[in-house]
Amino acid sequence: MTLMEQARQGIVTEEMKIAAAAENVSPEFLRQGIAAGNIIICHNVKHGHGRPLAVGAGLRTKINANIGTSSDNTDLAKELEKARVAVAAGADAIMDLSTGGPVDDIRRAIVAETDSCIGSVPLYQAAVDTVRKKGKPIVEMTVDEIFEGIIKHLDDGVDFITVHCGVTRSTLERMDRQGRIMEVVSRGGSFTSAWMSHNDAENPLYEYFDRLLEIVRPYDACLSLGDGFRPGAVADATDRAQIQELILLGELTQRAWKAGVQVMIEGPGHVPLNQVRTNIQLQKRLCNNAPFYVLGPLVTDIAPGYDHITCAIGGAIAAAAGADFLCYVTPTEHLCLPEVADVHEGVMACRVAAHAADLAKGIPGAWEQDAAMSRARKALDWETQYRLSIDPEKARRLRESSGVKEHGACTMCGEYCAYQMMEKRQKNRWPQL
Repeated sequence: MTLMEQARQGIVTEEMKIAAAAENVSPEFLRQGIAAGNIIICHNVKHGHGRPLAVGAGLRTKINANIGTSSDNTDLAKELEKARVAVAAGADAIMDLSTGGPVDDIRRAIVAETDSCIGSVPLYQAAVDTVRKKGKPIVEMTVDEIFEGIIKHLDDGVDFITVHCGVTRSTLERMDRQGRIMEVVSRGGSFTSAWMSHNDAENPLYEYFDRLLEIVRPYDACLSLGDGFRPGAVADATDRAQIQELILLGELTQRAWKAGVQVMIEGPGHVPLNQVRTNIQLQKRLCNNAPFYVLGPLVTDIAPGYDHITCAIGGAIAAAAGADFLCYVTPTEHLCLPEVADVHEGVMACRVAAHAADLAKGIPGAWEQDAAMSRARKALDWETQYRLSIDPEKARRLRESSGVKEHGACTMCGEYCAYQMMEKRQKNRWPQL
């Protein structure tokens, strides 16, 4: 039986117990959520050393960090360092999106590097194998080759796979009829769209969805139903193609649940501030409250170099409205492959967004963290402030770079520190001004 089927039968598994302890909730709470489909536990049975990761309603907002090579940069050592840095910075999951170099070796090395949750997009595998090993263009992938890529990733222990099942001929036609500035910006969505047009055929992952479920089921991995029509420009947000795809993903979610397969839904993308909450509400309604995994969303298109900030703004609003899983964006988004330092910055910005949302959602423990920091600030307890900081090393480095003494006020107020003033007020000892 799959995890979802066991949950429906009232069975609390070891994976549920491990994940519940990490979330500070009861195993029974997780079991009920998994049975209902509004919580998933990402854990491929082949990922022996992996830690089960719970995502969904009532849980801490999770963060994913994308890494991976491209044809322009195939340095495996650098990608492994990115994985280490992302995990150290607080990422809950790593997605390997490699398309350059020895992609099989890279994926397996990343899986072996960490016990964190691992995701991937197997269609990239099929595309790379088709081009490099078989000397054919991407659009000549066979249906079997697409499914072989999925099996390869699941055999390697990937915990969740992105599959663009909602990219269909009808959805593509809707996009073409309405028109977009950016059309399809999802790499997997573009591969699938081109394949359908070239072969005059339906998307195999949609047409043969039952075959996909049969493949995934023995691994008990999670399906991340990808948003191939996610908007890549704020002007394209919440259009017919995006919503049509979401409707289809809601229908496929119910089919997956019937087969005992866990599902989360992927979401946009570039979305203006006033539409972010609407997008979350639509997904939750159309997809029966399945966990929602969003890229950003980025709330403006004009901030290359600062898109980790546009992502954090949208991510905080999205998560506060009910999104469960945030995919980070680094400062290099839209510009180039991120360096190690960019990965750290991206994770930190996303963590700020996630925690801000957890405060709004009332997630257990979130308010206590902020209250503890406030008490440490009042006491000018710098060591405790560093410890409670989202990035302790940076907090310490910035303060010490100012040359202040280890104890006492910061250089913002110096001798006119408000905290010290209020302490003297309590003791009725007023400074001479």
